[in-house]
Amino acid sequence: MLSEPALIAFRTALGTDRVFTDLAICTLYAQDETPRHVEPDAVLFPSSHDDVAALARIAFEHHIALTPRGAGSGNVGGALPAPGSVVVSFECMKRVLEFDPDNRLIVVESGVVTEEIDRIARSAGLFYPPDPGSSAYCRIGGNLAMNAAGPRAVKYGVTRDFVLGLRAVTGSGHEIRTGCRTTKGVTGYDLTRLLVGSEGTLALITEATLKLLPVPETIATLRVSYASNRDALDAVSRIMRQSVIPCALEFMDHRAIDAIRPTGAADDLPSGTRALLMVEADGAKEDVPRQIAILQKTLAGQGLLDIKSGFTHDDIKLLWTARKSLSQAVKRIAPLKLNEDVVVPISQLADFVDFIDEIAHEHQLAVVSFGHAGNGNLHINLMVHPEDRDEMARAHTALDAIMRRVLELGGTLSGEHGIGTEKRRFVAQEIDSDTMAVMRSIKQQFDPHQLLNPGKLFPD
Repeated sequence: MLSEPALIAFRTALGTDRVFTDLAICTLYAQDETPRHVEPDAVLFPSSHDDVAALARIAFEHHIALTPRGAGSGNVGGALPAPGSVVVSFECMKRVLEFDPDNRLIVVESGVVTEEIDRIARSAGLFYPPDPGSSAYCRIGGNLAMNAAGPRAVKYGVTRDFVLGLRAVTGSGHEIRTGCRTTKGVTGYDLTRLLVGSEGTLALITEATLKLLPVPETIATLRVSYASNRDALDAVSRIMRQSVIPCALEFMDHRAIDAIRPTGAADDLPSGTRALLMVEADGAKEDVPRQIAILQKTLAGQGLLDIKSGFTHDDIKLLWTARKSLSQAVKRIAPLKLNEDVVVPISQLADFVDFIDEIAHEHQLAVVSFGHAGNGNLHINLMVHPEDRDEMARAHTALDAIMRRVLELGGTLSGEHGIGTEKRRFVAQEIDSDTMAVMRSIKQQFDPHQLLNPGKLFPD
């Protein structure tokens, strides 16, 4: 329970209209996209960097845990409040502080919606490459916390690759500035890359200076149907060995295709389609047809059933119908989705997907796999009924086996969703004790009272 002196201090620093303790508001901020629910003691709405610094100092003085939050769109519990904590919502910090097309950068507060950054950039012939699936409503602060990515990561990289510098507040309330405004700079330790992906456990990021790129002149899309998962994933390996780097290389397995069939989104797929690739190329108008021709030649091989191409906006949108309909389609299978975001080496993808099929059959589970195959990044969705205890037990046993297999194949536990609360128990299987000790010592330097987003990232 938040003490009266602490509550008064928060209200004095932020104003009474930005500090809420009533049950209705606290309930709204008690969870993210995970099914767990923990009500915070209060919800704070800072409107500036100085507000964040002030509330962090108060929290440090009163030993109050802080749970930072963007849009709450994460699905690993990264924004789940810790018991007795206070949620710090950045949704009121949504100013674009600077847009500098000449230097291809933009400076934004943490509450700016990701899609808005791209929209502003495109007004000057630039774009912001990271494109998480929730970009229409997620906020850049959450993207920074989890090092979010998306389909374009195969060519352009992830959020971390587009952060030039940060302004942030440590757990003791001190301001730090990291990085610089230029694309080259090696002065001091690279704290920028350290903070991005740290899930709010080291500092509260308030502002980000982001790198932008020129918009490609044109884009073209291929939708490629295969007779099996292995045929499609063998093609992915071929694609990633040749000279043309696609700007998207997405995979859907046979259960994903089965999920969209009732919606009609698979009606124009060839008979016998059991796996699908979405492949895109972008660049100069005169060069994209050349890239597409090379990609088509590389995609040809065992199990190929059909390749459809699109060079106009309408044709491309039509080709993406199957993939875009998947998110809603899988929700019809079962009410709860256990979404695992894992990465394995590309050469191991086919074997890994075969293993997932075996696990699904062994434990009698509905498992839908899709994702960013060009990075070896799969989203494994176990569709379950939470009221069915036996099914839930089987699902967690299956998850344990999947995580072990990921690491056996030389992979990693998360590619873009983060660790949060949901994957903490697996982390010690990937990170050795000596390395973990160094990470904990870094945490201690940034957050001496262990107040920033407790219960996340590290195992107990």
